[in-house]
Amino acid sequence: MDKKLLAAAGGQAPADIVVKNGKLVNVYTKEIYEGGVAISGDKIAAVGDVEYAIGEGTEVIDAGGNYITPGFIDGHIHPESSSLSIRSFAELVLKHGTTAVMTDLHEIGVVAGLEGIEAVLEEAEATDLKLYFVVPSHVPFAPNLETSGGHFNPEIIKKALERKDAVGISEVVGPYILNGFPELMESMDHVNHMPGKTCQGHLPDMEGAALNTCLAAGVTTDHESLSGEDALARLRNGCHLMIREGSAARNMADCLKPILEQKLDTSRVSIVTDDLHTVDAVDRGHLDDAVRTALKNGVDFPTAIQMVSLNAARAFHLDDEIGGLAPGKRADLNITTGEEAFEVLSVISGGKQIVDHKKCLVSYPKAEHKPCLLNTTRLKNPITPDSFKIYAPEGAKKVRVQVMDTLPWIPITQGREAVLDVKDGVVQCDISQDVLYIAQVERYGINGNVGKAFMGGFHLQAGAIASSVGHDNHNVIVMGTNFEDMAKAVNYLIDIGGGQVVVKDGEILGAVEYPVCGLLSDLSGEELADEKRKLNGIIHELGCPITIPFMFLSFICLAAIPVYAITDVGFINVLTQEVVDPVIEAAEECSCTVKKQAT
Repeated sequence: MDKKLLAAAGGQAPADIVVKNGKLVNVYTKEIYEGGVAISGDKIAAVGDVEYAIGEGTEVIDAGGNYITPGFIDGHIHPESSSLSIRSFAELVLKHGTTAVMTDLHEIGVVAGLEGIEAVLEEAEATDLKLYFVVPSHVPFAPNLETSGGHFNPEIIKKALERKDAVGISEVVGPYILNGFPELMESMDHVNHMPGKTCQGHLPDMEGAALNTCLAAGVTTDHESLSGEDALARLRNGCHLMIREGSAARNMADCLKPILEQKLDTSRVSIVTDDLHTVDAVDRGHLDDAVRTALKNGVDFPTAIQMVSLNAARAFHLDDEIGGLAPGKRADLNITTGEEAFEVLSVISGGKQIVDHKKCLVSYPKAEHKPCLLNTTRLKNPITPDSFKIYAPEGAKKVRVQVMDTLPWIPITQGREAVLDVKDGVVQCDISQDVLYIAQVERYGINGNVGKAFMGGFHLQAGAIASSVGHDNHNVIVMGTNFEDMAKAVNYLIDIGGGQVVVKDGEILGAVEYPVCGLLSDLSGEELADEKRKLNGIIHELGCPITIPFMFLSFICLAAIPVYAITDVGFINVLTQEVVDPVIEAAEECSCTVKKQAT
């Protein structure tokens, strides 16, 4: 029992910090009323009239009539998508009022296994951001369809679940449940026998019997709803709805519409970002930006705050610990303006003031990274221009090929057929049809795989771009208009230990280095955002209209998102979970009508 906390709560001893003269946003009752918060150590001692808790040595913070909210909680985020090492990431999101995140650090696990994840969790202990560990449910993410550096099996997952900070398993993929993947089912059984721990879902396109099966298996949340229909199906079936409003996908408006129109209960609705681009985080913010979006879409102020605090805690059975302003809860709170021009002014996390009137008071030292996080790029075989050639059937002068196009607003692919020329037996890309070469190169030195296909939607007119960030295997993904620039780009990234690069006519036009697992930089958020803006600007000059092209490119390798993907194993039909040949047939043998396929 914390006697110091009880003494402060009862008025027998002064609180360490008192925030007074504010408007309390009570997420338990959805009320707003005048009051303050008293803090002892890292816990809240009292809420409401807290004048009695002020004594000798109490630090008094005047809220100036502004609003006092709980600290924000992101219930599903991959910090690695910010491309920032964990300390830089923590500093960035704390500035925007985020005091806790639920994360699987899956991308680190893909490269460096549980050892790598635990190294990053240890680095995070030097920050004031509270991390809850949601154990990856399977690595590789798509069994038999990709190569990864790290591996998780039921035994490793069970060991990870025994950590004090572990709250469940993440990204339980719907089709893998339906197919009864033995290792996944065994891992879910581990969770179902551990009180308080949850199975977090990844259920795109799941409906009817498929959705029912996943929920019956123990999945309790889903962050993959793209429409109001998806949102309603999950809520009506008792699934916690995580509305995604991040950088790669913004689904809030569509998901909220029927909920608000039908005045449904929102206690099982939270807002998550999933993937947060560095530039977006710097320019727009984090969950504070999500609150602004929710308010614009008609959500009332207390409910909007509830969706980024208490509701997220409820999804993990953590609402007795975080998520609201109440005695005994972790002392996480924000002082904010009102709903008309919402912004975070000051932040307290774990009883420590982090931000004061938008001035950040903390700066975390660069971590001394453990060896398992460094020097993670190596090739089994040399990469040359020939590595990316796709050959036509013997004697063919034209071929019909399967192209995958990314949608311009979300990195989901759809199918399209195109007829391409053949030169010296090699299928040629065609920028006039927006058909580029795309490949993924295995970068852990394991097997030397190179998967190859054809890509549309990026509209690149020259050169090549490559990245060592490629979900969910993080091999090197490369796309281009010619083989020479593609080879140059891949070899450059291998040499520097990972990152992102743009090449044209054999010249490096721009690059960003990611020395930590080939995924992360130790720069500050602002510094890295500047570097990324420059890199994106170069790609835009080469014809690509996508705002964040590298983030979109990274999702083309994800064999769990429809309809097609590319991994080091090959061209993947996601719906059938099979490797398919991108060359359909010689064009002389069929009609040359180009067909666009439905998603």
